[in-house]
Amino acid sequence: MSINIGEISVPDLPVFFSMFLTIYLIAYFIAFRNWKPQIRPEASSCLISIFHGTPAVFLATRAVFSSSSRTFASANTASQNTVLDFSVAYFLTDLLHYIVFNPSDVLFIGHHLATLFVFLTCRFLVFHGACAILGLLILAEVTSACQNAWTLAGARKSDPDSRLAVKVYHLLSPPFYAFYSIVRGVLGPLFFVKMVSFYARGGAHGVIPNWLWVSWAIVVGTAITVSILWIWNLWIDLFRERKANQLGHDKKIR
Repeated sequence: MSINIGEISVPDLPVFFSMFLTIYLIAYFIAFRNWKPQIRPEASSCLISIFHGTPAVFLATRAVFSSSSRTFASANTASQNTVLDFSVAYFLTDLLHYIVFNPSDVLFIGHHLATLFVFLTCRFLVFHGACAILGLLILAEVTSACQNAWTLAGARKSDPDSRLAVKVYHLLSPPFYAFYSIVRGVLGPLFFVKMVSFYARGGAHGVIPNWLWVSWAIVVGTAITVSILWIWNLWIDLFRERKANQLGHDKKIR
């Protein structure tokens, strides 16, 4: 797919990449210029995530359900390829963010590289399987708006001049944790099992090689496991914090 600019046809991917890079630079140098230097990169990363996450959910949903064939082995449609290009551009931009500002964060760098592997092979190698990949994308990004708001509030909650951030962070934490737990801990694994079962039965024989769908399964299974461990630790921290606050309150009463 390409985007027509006047009489010039430009491929989707470089256009989307330029868009996300521009948003990141505007966020870093303008929108968050008064924030502390150590949290400006994270805030800028959150902003491009906001511009990717929710739009990707709507675009992917439309692309999947507008197709006449919606199996996990169906040929990619033009609109599905556009959504893949959109997400590839976002992950490339965010990968650059981590390489520049957080090169030691091998977990996220590895996550982005693995995600790009899945998207790029689906888009440019086998030209099939977008329904499966976009289904996973929907589940991965449906929580992004809430997560990014929570992350931005968390980044500023230690700032004494931002009392609102503290309130927003504590207000958002329980519903965000619950929402994330349902999507990543229940719906995600169910979709993953359905996808792997389809491929294991030979549903994509002749269009998606075994080594590739197995690679996809390893990447997705690892991502789901890490997500579950992450949200589990957040729940533990939340209950510990509330227990500590309750003990402190009881001591004051005594």
